Amino acid sequence: MLLRCVYTVLAGVILASLGMPQNAMARPDLRQMTCAQAQQMVQNRGSVVFTTGPHTYSRFVSNLLYCDRGQQVYTQYGPTRDNRKCPVAFECKEPLFERRGGIIW
Repeated sequence: MLLRCVYTVLAGVILASLGMPQNAMARPDLRQMTCAQAQQMVQNRGSVVFTTGPHTYSRFVSNLLYCDRGQQVYTQYGPTRDNRKCPVAFECKEPLFERRGGIIW
């Protein structure tokens, strides 16, 4: 019975992957999109990893909910088809200094 379930699940995974277009598995290339298209993609998905260069990639997020605890969001720019420095969305980063009661330590 267990073996039959394993075969059924495996067959489902194989069939699902065959129906998926090849480009759906590829990382979107920021350089091939307009600034507005890239911004909209991040807003729709919440978090997107874009190819940003021949050997580089970066994660863009729509808001702080996609960051780890203790991180902050900072505007992240990227090269798009129509803007070499497009403010695509945000990146999650550790703050350089800790804030305590409005004072930076």
